[in-house]
Amino acid sequence: MSRSIEIIGLGHEAPALRVTSAELEARLGLEPGWIKRRTGIDARHYAGPDEALSDLAIAAGDRALATANIKRHDVALLLLATSTPDHLLPPTAPLVAHKLGMSRAGGIDMTGACAGFIYALTLGAAFAVMHNAPVLIVAANILSRRINEADRNTSALFADAAGAVVLAPSSRADCGVLGAHLTSDGSAYSMIQIPGGGSRKPFTGLGSIDDTLMVIEDGQAVFARAVHMMSSAASTALRRAGLTVADVDHFIPHQANSRMMTAVAEKLKIPAERMRSTVAEYGNSSAATIPFTLSITSEASPIKRGDTVLMTAAGAGLTGGAVVFRW
Repeated sequence: MSRSIEIIGLGHEAPALRVTSAELEARLGLEPGWIKRRTGIDARHYAGPDEALSDLAIAAGDRALATANIKRHDVALLLLATSTPDHLLPPTAPLVAHKLGMSRAGGIDMTGACAGFIYALTLGAAFAVMHNAPVLIVAANILSRRINEADRNTSALFADAAGAVVLAPSSRADCGVLGAHLTSDGSAYSMIQIPGGGSRKPFTGLGSIDDTLMVIEDGQAVFARAVHMMSSAASTALRRAGLTVADVDHFIPHQANSRMMTAVAEKLKIPAERMRSTVAEYGNSSAATIPFTLSITSEASPIKRGDTVLMTAAGAGLTGGAVVFRW
C-alpha cells in the first residue's frame, strides 16, 4: 500500500460579478483608497442571485477532476470545506458528489471557517493513504450573503469563490504531507461569528435579520491572534517535517488581507517573492482562498515536482493550522 499522496488535479471558480473597492467606498461613505490601504483588496467577486454554494463547488471540483484525468467513480471521498452550505440540512457534499458523477464517493461538509481547507487536506490525505484511493477536496464559500452591507469591516474583506484539489496515492516516497499541525483556541470563540441561526439562538427567536450576518468583534485583536496562530502553526508543521523556512519554495497563507499575510511572512522570515497571492483581485473567501490561490496561480507559474509548499490559515473559532506539502 502507498504511504504517500500527490495532488494530481487543481481547480478554481469565482463568480462573474466583480465588485470594486471603489464601489464599496462610495456606498459606505469612505474616502477613495481607504479599503486598498487597509486590506490590499482592489476587488472581490460575488455570486449572482441564481448561484448557490454547490454551483461554485461543482465548477471548481469539475475542473480539478478534469485535470486529474481519473475515473470519477474511483474517487472514494469528497470533503467540502464551507461555512455557507446550500442548506443547514442536508449537507451539500452529497449533492456536489452526485453532480460530479462520483457515484461511489462518501461526502461530508466540514465547517472549519478559514482553516477548513487545512483541516480537510490533512484528514483527506490520511484517508487517501489508508484506503489507497483518490480524494476530492473542495473549499467554497458565498460570504457576500453573510455580509452586513453597512459594516465596513466585513464589506471590505469578504468574497465568494471555490478551490479544489484531487489527492491520489503515490508510489513516490518523497511527496505529500511532510508535516502538519492543527490547532484551536476556543477562548476566542466569539471574536468572529454569525450570532443567529444555530441552537444557541434559533431563527424563531431572532430580533433582526442582522443576527444572521457576520460580526467581527474586535478587528485588531483578531489580527494579532490570527497572525500568532498562523505563524506558530507553520513553524510547528515545518519542525515536524524536519525542514526550515529556507526549504520552502512557495508560501500560501490564508488570503485574509494583505497586511495579515505580510505580517505572517515577516514573522516566519519568508521572502516576499515566495508568497503566492490572489487577495488583491479576489478578496477573502475564507476556506477557499488557499486552494483557489494554489489553482489560479499555478496556471501561469506551475509548481514543479519536488517543490515544497507551506500553507497556513486561521479563522473563526478560533481554528487554525498549517501543512507542509512536497509536490
